[in-house]
Amino acid sequence: MPSELALEVGRRIAYRRRMARMTQVQLATAANIGLGTLCKIERGARGAGDGVLDAIAGALGVDPSALLPDHGRSDNRVHQAMPALSAVIATYDMPDDGPVRPLQELSATTGKAVQWRLGAQYVHITRHLPELLAELSRAFHAAPAETRSEVASLLVAAYRTADAVAYKYRAHDLSARLIDLMRWAAEFAEDPLLNAHTAYVRTEVHFAARAHGAGLRALQAAIDAAPPPSRPQAIAARGALHMRAAVIAGRAGDVAAATEHLDEALAHADRVPEAIYCGTAFGPDSARIHEVSVAVSLGGEHLQRALDVASSWSPPRDMGQERRSGFYIELARAELWSAKPDAAFKSLQRARRIAPQHAREHLWVRDDVATIRRIKRAERDELDAFCDWCHARG
Repeated sequence: MPSELALEVGRRIAYRRRMARMTQVQLATAANIGLGTLCKIERGARGAGDGVLDAIAGALGVDPSALLPDHGRSDNRVHQAMPALSAVIATYDMPDDGPVRPLQELSATTGKAVQWRLGAQYVHITRHLPELLAELSRAFHAAPAETRSEVASLLVAAYRTADAVAYKYRAHDLSARLIDLMRWAAEFAEDPLLNAHTAYVRTEVHFAARAHGAGLRALQAAIDAAPPPSRPQAIAARGALHMRAAVIAGRAGDVAAATEHLDEALAHADRVPEAIYCGTAFGPDSARIHEVSVAVSLGGEHLQRALDVASSWSPPRDMGQERRSGFYIELARAELWSAKPDAAFKSLQRARRIAPQHAREHLWVRDDVATIRRIKRAERDELDAFCDWCHARG
């Protein structure tokens, strides 16, 4: 008799295949597995091991966690990969011997990893980043002078991708180490814009330590040191720093600074199209999402601004899943604090649909759904299931 897990995984694969408008033959070919194997998996007649599941997920363009009903299984894979990440960064200056692909191939692979980060595909990241980081370290130390800065730029992007997982899964010591290595590699990249984006990421250390005042000072220093906003990449770098500064100023309760930085971010965003600049999303849509974040950070009378933004606007579907999911998590908090628990729960559910791993690991999701469950005692079944899914207490 087929197991419940195999049946559910099979149903999810078949659903995702149909959503991608692929036939079973096309999916089997793209995943490099037998057609008979895929048919059995979709029927639930056999299970899918990690390797097969990764191949199918890759062919469908989704993270393996999207195909698993048991989200603990994907969490385990992420946590099990942390030691491998720690080991590879411990040898950043003396990497083990091994192959090194041409620079063009390394660039393409790193670009794919950046897309995994933007899409909150943490299982993919933890499965592939240790090997990529090791290879990039070898490439950096072996690179001739004329290509060393380019390899260093790839290292910055790869370290940032690995940090996304470490930070989201609250491995804060590992996250801080990865950020230090980003800053180290950025020096060799010889690109002031990378220094600005590294400063943007470094704020995670201040968020984790709740050192909001120090984080604001560090961001102001980065803004002062950033290149003049005379071209799109420089405008985006400076605008992203203002976005981050607005949020952390809000967390510090500094209304004047939050307002000033948010106004600057919105003004910079009006000058460039929404895009990914040196690995950071920036533009009118990102700035509007941060407008909601700042309102939530300030709380109280400022919450209405978040609700006003959401009443007439929502993030476009082509925006990265992590940032879109974050918008609905922030909105849920504004709705909950505005005595709208039903709307808040709907926003949390939407965040989960967009980026399940991101939503599941977000502390606000756990805190807020637990609060909603206490408020809505008469409607517990769906809330109980959501709380169990994200390990919420209360």
